[in-house]
Parts: sequence; C-alpha cells; structure tokens
Amino acid sequence: MKFTLGYWLTKPNFKMTSAVQYARCTKLPGSLHVLAAGRNVRHRGDTLDGGTIDVVFSSPRENIIRVALTHFAGTVNRAPHYSVSEDSVTPVIQENEDSVSFTSGKLTARVCKGESGWCVEYLNDEGRVLTSSGYHGMQHALDKETGKTYMSDSLMLDVGECVYGFGEHFTPYIKNGQSIDMWNADGGTASDFAYKNVPFYMTNRGYGIFVEDTSDVRFEVASEKVERVQFSTEGETLVYHVIYGETPKGTLDLYTALTGRPPLLPAWSFGLWLSTSFTTNYDEETTSSFIQGMADRDIPLSVFHFDCFWMRSYNWCDFIWDPDTFPDPEGMLKRYHDRGLHICCWINPYIGQQSYLFREGMEHGYLLRKTDGSVWQTDMWQAGMGILDVTNPHARAWYCDKLRTVLRMGVDCLKTDFGERIPVRDIQYYDGSDPRSMHNYYTFLYNQMVFDLLKEEKGEGNAILFARSATAGCQQFPVHWGGDNSASYVSMAETLRAGLSMSHSGFGFWSHDISGFESTAPADVYKRWVQFGLLSSHSRLHGSSSYRVPWLFDEESVDVCRYYSRLKNRLMPYLYEAALQAHEHGTPMMRPMMLEFPEDIACETLDRQYMFGPSLLVAPVFRKDGRVQFYVPEGDWISLLDGHHIQGPGWVTETHGFMTLPLMVRPGTVLAMGTRDDRPDYDYSESTELHVFSLPKGESACIRIVDCKGNVADMVEVRMEDAPVVLSRSGRTYPVICHD
Repeated sequence: MKFTLGYWLTKPNFKMTSAVQYARCTKLPGSLHVLAAGRNVRHRGDTLDGGTIDVVFSSPRENIIRVALTHFAGTVNRAPHYSVSEDSVTPVIQENEDSVSFTSGKLTARVCKGESGWCVEYLNDEGRVLTSSGYHGMQHALDKETGKTYMSDSLMLDVGECVYGFGEHFTPYIKNGQSIDMWNADGGTASDFAYKNVPFYMTNRGYGIFVEDTSDVRFEVASEKVERVQFSTEGETLVYHVIYGETPKGTLDLYTALTGRPPLLPAWSFGLWLSTSFTTNYDEETTSSFIQGMADRDIPLSVFHFDCFWMRSYNWCDFIWDPDTFPDPEGMLKRYHDRGLHICCWINPYIGQQSYLFREGMEHGYLLRKTDGSVWQTDMWQAGMGILDVTNPHARAWYCDKLRTVLRMGVDCLKTDFGERIPVRDIQYYDGSDPRSMHNYYTFLYNQMVFDLLKEEKGEGNAILFARSATAGCQQFPVHWGGDNSASYVSMAETLRAGLSMSHSGFGFWSHDISGFESTAPADVYKRWVQFGLLSSHSRLHGSSSYRVPWLFDEESVDVCRYYSRLKNRLMPYLYEAALQAHEHGTPMMRPMMLEFPEDIACETLDRQYMFGPSLLVAPVFRKDGRVQFYVPEGDWISLLDGHHIQGPGWVTETHGFMTLPLMVRPGTVLAMGTRDDRPDYDYSESTELHVFSLPKGESACIRIVDCKGNVADMVEVRMEDAPVVLSRSGRTYPVICHD
C-alpha cells in the first residue's frame, strides 16, 4: 500500500506515526522489547500526546529473528494464524552506549540509540548489514476518511539487490518495481492476479523475509520507495521474520523448516498424467480409447484424470458419478487399475444447490453463512452454490466422509481445484475467524483437510493432490499446478516464470497444463510444451474444450510425447533423489539458476531456463523456428541428448528440431539413470546405470541411490583414475558410462 506522494509528502488522508527515536528497552528471557518514540524526545513534555511503536525481537529458530511491531496492543485479533514450527533458541542480548542487539545464531538485529535517528540493522556474523529499517520504516497509519489503520515496515535494498518469490506470480521474475497484493484470485496466467500468494520473498543477498499474516499483505517492491521493500497490513500489529540462510538454498531450508516441508510423493506420480480435459464430451468409451491409444503408441501413462463432468451438471460437488456416462464406475476403475493406472478425480469446496449435499450442509450448518444466519450463495460457477465452512470440524468430517466413498471405489488422488473465490463481505465463520484474513488461509485448511484424508485412506507416502490455490505452508500438500494458461509460446513463458517464483517460495513440486488450458495449441507449441512439461516435476496433459492426446496434433507429437515420457522414466533414479532433497531441505526440484549458482551474477535474471534437480540445465524452446538462447555457467557442459559440449561461462544460441532441446549436464556430474523407461515406479537400486560427465582425472563425485519409496539404498563414490573407480557402501556393482 502506498502512503506517500513522493519522498517527502504523505497522502492527505493518512496520519502517520513513525518510529523516530529509541526510547528504552526491556530484556526478557528469549526476547528483547524496544520502545520506539513517535517523535524526537528532547524533554519530558515530548512524551505526551503522541504515539509509540513497540518492537519485540524473538527467535523461533536459529538464524531467524521474528519482529513484532505494535501500535495499540488492545485490539482484538480474530485472524487465523499460520502454523509455524519453532525450535529452542537461546538468543544473545547485548547493550552498550550506542546500541542494543539481539542475536540468533549468525543473525543479529541491532537497534541504534542516540540522536542520529531510529535505525534497526540486520547483520550477519561477519558484521555485514543485510538490510535495515530506518527513516519512515516502521510506521502506523490512520486513514482519516475510512477509520482503518495499518502497520508497515520498509527494508532497504542494496545496489544490485534482486527480489524473488511471493508465490506464483506471472509478472516479471525479478519483482523489483512491482506492487504485489497477497490476495488469491482466479485471474488466469496473463494477469497480475495470482492463485498462490505467499508473503515470503528472498533476495540475492542471502536472506529472506516472511510476513506472518494471512490477510492481504501489500508489498511495494522498490516501487513506492525505490530503495526499499515496504510491506503493510491492516490492523495494529505487524509480524515478520528475517531469515538468514547465507545462500538462497540455505534460506529456503530455514523458511521451510519454519512453515513446513513437502512430503515425499509416490514415485508413480512423476509419470505422465492424461486428462479428459474440462468441457469436452466424454464417457467410458472415450476415456478407454485415450488410454488404449497411448498404449498402442508405446507412450507410458501413469495417471488418468477425470475432470469436472465425471459428476452430473449442476451438481458439483456431490461426488456421484454421472450414471449416463459412467454407469459402472467401480468396474471401470478396476479395469483401469488392472492396466497399471492410477486415477485422479476433480473436486472443489463449492456445493451447487442441486446437490443433495447442499440440503444436508444447509440443515447442519456446514456451509459458509452470512452475518444474518442465511447461507451465502452465488450463481457464479454453479447455480446457487454454497461454500464449505472449513473452520467447522463437523463440516470437514462430513465433507471427507463423502469423499471417502469415492476413494474407496478406487480413486487414488484428487484435484483440489479453486479455493480462491472466497467471499469476505457480510460473512460469518463457524469459529469466528476474520473473513478478510480467512480469504487466503481458506486454501490452507481446504488442501490440508483433503491431503490428510488421502493419507488416512491411501497410507503415508501415497497421498498427492493436484491443487490450484495456495498460501504459505501449502507446500506441505503437494502438488500444485499453474492454473489457466493459454495455448501460446508467450503463455508458456509466463507459466515458467510463475514456476520459478513458486520455487523461490518454498514449493518443492510444481506442474502446469501442457500446451495450455485455453484454446488449442498449434502442433509446434504442443510439441515444445510437451518437452517442457515432461522436464517438470509433475507432467499433465490437460485442456479446456479440446482433448490433449498427441495424435490429434500430428504424428511427430506422438514421437515427442513418447520420447520425453520415456526419458523422464529413465531419469527417475536421479529425479527421485532430487525429490528427497525437496522433502529434507525444501530445495525445489525445479530450481531457478540463481538458486543453484548464487555466485554467478549472470544467473540472477534468467527466467527462460532452469535447473531440473542439481545437475540438469533445461532451456525450453519458445519459438516456432526452434531458435533458443541460453546461458551456461562455468565448466564443460555436455548435452544429455546428443553429447555435444559447451564450454561455459557464456551465452549460447542453438536451433533445435522438435525431438531435441538444450538439456545440458553439469560438469563433474555422476547421473543415476534407470534401465527401464516403461514406468516411473521401478526399483531404482536394482536398475541403475552411472553416467559420468566431465569428471576430471583425480577427482571424485558422490551420489545417493534411493529406492522408489525414498529410502537411501546406497551411497556411491565415483573416482576418475585411468578408468572410473566405483566405491559402493552396499557392495553393489553398477554399469558406468563415461561421457567425455
């Protein structure tokens, strides 16, 4: 939110109280309380008729400092709160004549005393200032026209400092210069709306900021004040965390330790998913023809997805198969399981008036109500629909019991669509939560509820969603896909930008609708997007009004889909170990270049390429003529597809046919590849080759070999002498292929 008119003037409707001068501090076990005066205090009279800001420093985990700013402490806070995981920390508090400081691990908050003005500096263990809050930083604002109040802070940016994250945003990858509102909305991928807003950002200076507020936090990222990131929220209190991980990966490790890490997903989920698409006409004959068509063309398929119209029109959601198109759902699902497929079904938390669940939900108080006690309803999406009140434990149990029937029929996973269009005006939640603060947090409770049900029914390690909406912490309920994109190269590029921002925001797994959701892609876009999609953590062919099976585009599309789906299956020993890294440390499978190469300044702006795991560089092709420009960091990079070498650092221009793209292996890599390509869930520990790329003589590389359950089956060291020497902890032998 912008409070100013330029640098000096405040907007006339705002009365601002700023932290101007250190007044005093109180040192308590585990926390430091600092009182900031709202004016310069020259004598006792200056303490009268003016406001203050209470600043409390504490530490939920080592190397994280929580900062709580409060103007009026007596304000009732009915907001839901993010669930954070805290650890035992013994901070160090020191005071001298010039300053008072609060230290957690390698991070220090130092409050300056004296007459030079208010300043809080955040320093690392080497004394380097990471960022600071100074003149007109910590502020309280009163809107004299509306009576609303706001708290804000603004943190300094250094020369060349780039800001990343905030969830899934389709705007430019580097967020400097943007105004970003944390307000989930269904706006497609071609707007500045976002399905997944996360009040967390990181910079290329080794730290991140998490604002612990579920409401519509507003960020001015080098926009209102071009040398700062300002964040503000309505109310009398603002809480944020300064997270110092030293590196981008280290910062994500700390952030996901605080807000939750993704579970390890079932290996079968990494294979190819095929959908009915949205508004297409389909029945069992149609879906069976698609499945058989993929088999006839030797394209391995792992999951088949039924979108909305598996249920009857007007009845979404009642979780009853449409008897006109699927008269024998249990038998059909068994037949598909017998073919080795897993099944996904579409759901959402909205209940149409024609559904028998609407009547049940209304009678028992399970639907979201208005303040007058009536059910909130709309005709947007489903006629007369209501919304499940996820704050009501009885409503959650009722909803999950209905879903349980579908899962026990043979459905393996669920697509939790929507969750963004949550009303805030004239709304009353069961638990009394503030509707504005519930707008974004609704998706956390919604996806958590369904994910927990899947764990119950399918077992730990077999639960997976395909979710659209999200907020901070939703990385614990994967996987998330990128929403409604269009069938064009431009939309493919904006989709990738959003995926990179998701990776900066703690989400280890991410997917997107291959070839675009809206309209139908020309064959060239389809083939390029299939390459990109099958080099993403999860891969789904899905659309709106047309089918996405490859033979409807052209015969070469079949070849491309077959080749890259089989390649991904072969890469599963490597990819599943990367998935384990996401589970253990929050390091995403799809990694922005700056995350993997933070020391290379050229990587800071790259938004049309990424690292797939630690060792594979992917540069999707965004042009019909196959021309692609990409950057390789230092070293001898080798193409996984045709073996050609590129010496980095430097920019490269290549032209690719539809069967290839830049897929480069990092120098010094030992790449574990499977010997099977027909499915993603085989025994990696028994079916693995070691491919060695540009490992100099006398040097060695170590890798973990995991099985398809995520257990570490072996630790292997490969040392290059006259021939490669393989040292295996388990004593297994592996075929070794050297690429020089």
